[in-house]
Amino acid sequence: MFIEQPPWFYRVLFPGVIWRRPAAEKCVYLTFDDGPIPEVTPWVLDLLDQYGVKATFFCVGENVYKHPEIYQMVLDRGHRVGNHTYNHIQGIRFWTKNYVANTEKAAALIDSPLFRPPHGHMRRPQILRLRDKYKIIMWDVVTRDYSPHMTPNGVFNVVRKYTRNGSVIVFHDSLKAEQNMKEALPRSIEWLLQQGYEFRLFDFP
Repeated sequence: MFIEQPPWFYRVLFPGVIWRRPAAEKCVYLTFDDGPIPEVTPWVLDLLDQYGVKATFFCVGENVYKHPEIYQMVLDRGHRVGNHTYNHIQGIRFWTKNYVANTEKAAALIDSPLFRPPHGHMRRPQILRLRDKYKIIMWDVVTRDYSPHMTPNGVFNVVRKYTRNGSVIVFHDSLKAEQNMKEALPRSIEWLLQQGYEFRLFDFP
């Protein structure tokens, strides 16, 4: 549970970031990390179109540089994008100035007020620097679709077990997650719709 839905005492270590958008009504925020890539992202976009669902894609700058047409496809389909650093780097392994510089390098390609740290790892000074410019979006439910120890059914069960009103749910449009995600994502969307959840986009300007 600690990974799939981080507890309150872990969340307080990250001041001023968003883990969940509390709501009285049934709604979720579907997000994808690590793309865009031609092998996976177009499939995700077609699936979302099929269900009439919008999502937020936290993009790696290097992937946007390599595949600008896929990035543009995300925008043209009406989804939101966010910054996921240029090289998918972990904050705990970098000095703050280098981490911020990598984020700003990605920002030259990704025009968004949203930021999500890869792996959810950041130093406190990095949080304090970046939250002045970005809304830092973490998660309330991480599906772990990227894990070789997970199965598609296990990923789906994470969504069923931990989703609640206002949950920020994380999938990955990446090669590591492809096998689990391609089976679990449509099942998850169908279940969420059946339960009456509305899919929302972050409303920050």
